[in-house]
Amino acid sequence: MLNTLYRFARPALFALDPEDAHEATIKALERGLHPRQIGADDPVLRQTVFGLEFPNPVGVAAGYDKDARAADGVLAMGCGFAEIGTVTPRPQPGNPKPRIFRLVGDHALINSLGFNNGGHAAALTRLEARKGKAGIVGVNIGANKDSADRPGDYAQGIETFSAVASYFTVNISSPNTPGLRDLQAPAALDELLSRIMEARARTVSQGAPRRPIIVKIAPDIAQDDIQPICDRLIAHAVDGIAISNTTLARAGLTDAHATKSGGLSGRPLFRRSTTMLARVFEATGGRVPLIGIGGIDSGETALEKIEAGATLLQLYTGLVYAGPGLIGEIKSYLSREVRRRGYSDLSAARGTKAKQWAALPL
Repeated sequence: MLNTLYRFARPALFALDPEDAHEATIKALERGLHPRQIGADDPVLRQTVFGLEFPNPVGVAAGYDKDARAADGVLAMGCGFAEIGTVTPRPQPGNPKPRIFRLVGDHALINSLGFNNGGHAAALTRLEARKGKAGIVGVNIGANKDSADRPGDYAQGIETFSAVASYFTVNISSPNTPGLRDLQAPAALDELLSRIMEARARTVSQGAPRRPIIVKIAPDIAQDDIQPICDRLIAHAVDGIAISNTTLARAGLTDAHATKSGGLSGRPLFRRSTTMLARVFEATGGRVPLIGIGGIDSGETALEKIEAGATLLQLYTGLVYAGPGLIGEIKSYLSREVRRRGYSDLSAARGTKAKQWAALPL
């Protein structure tokens, strides 16, 4: 039913500039003009991950709700968790417009947004207003483009949101802030994570809960760099790894917008991001929970992410093309497959095809 309704609504949304269409959906969620899940999730989809109880593994990726305006709407539609941001200490406008392009024939988007957001203070006010409400809401933190101390910006994010974030995602993988991906290099990663873990320790000493910290990495990391990066993440005892952000790769695209600058998301990212996910699963020995992101637009692709090593999933571009019905479609498919295959729960499928995926060329 939802898929049918969205087929009628999509032409009107796609007639708008992509950024205007995005704003329209955020406003609809703010006003409660969205579908709602009826009933509880299937118990086989429940998982305890980094100490949090997830009713199902499906979330919406950062970049959708940059300023914490729509978390309750995302949860009400049936997501097991929401993630706001990326949010930076000071407000910033991002890169010049136009900066989002639809590649309709490829079921993809290219964005060069550049961490446009209203800053810590605005997001904090909104998250404080929802205190006491149910649901897992993570905060994705970043650094200002002109920051003289990028690790300090991330540490400030931990300290600012420690009372209201269910978990933190450290975004060092966006291609749209110059030099940001340099923080993935092992030496820079050591400094960054030391500052972040020190900030978390300070908040805990002041009475805040110990919030899980996830690090989000790019899909364009060289093969030889995967193990050293994973070794540093394990050494600093991160609680999870999110794989992946958008890609700078353009192979196989057919749309006229394929040459636009920025990060590519959607269906063409699926193979690259899932292969990278499996390689990280192998490099960490399956010991660190992974969030699979990139190209999920069906129940089948969601299950493939889990088989490649994901514990949790995040969607964004798939929702642009398929609509909100995709959330329920994925959950129903996963429930059916868990039972059809005789698994006790969803976690039994995790990593079962990681070796095959990790062996694929990018």
